[in-house]
Amino acid sequence: MLTNTLNTNEVKNAAGTEREFTRLSTADRATEFALIGESPAAKHRLLIKHQETGLGLKQRRRSVIRFDKESVSDVDTALTVTTSAYLVLDAPVGATLTDVQMKEVLANIMSFVATTGAATTVLFDCTGSGAAALVSGGI
Repeated sequence: MLTNTLNTNEVKNAAGTEREFTRLSTADRATEFALIGESPAAKHRLLIKHQETGLGLKQRRRSVIRFDKESVSDVDTALTVTTSAYLVLDAPVGATLTDVQMKEVLANIMSFVATTGAATTVLFDCTGSGAAALVSGGI
């Protein structure tokens, strides 16, 4: 289980600066965190949720990590807009499966978003090819 306060470099922004979040609620298999010091008019939230479907060898778990950040619109300053990013891991849990397969696809997506070409260091400025495609809408 995660601690009630996410700190000590567990979450960073694009500049690599630590962002601290505190737990707001936990119900069933979901928990919500808020950025410590967030403005009520500009919420910055983290949601973690798990859902299992199927039975026996066909049982699967779908886990979602989602960040939502509200901000004032650049076009209409009376309008608040939300930007969201999700990471979903959908994996079989009813069949014999080690964490190796799950960590392999997580590493694939993290490197595609957070690293460039030959880089072996994770970057928080989102300079990876995957991040570029997501931000620009390119394919």
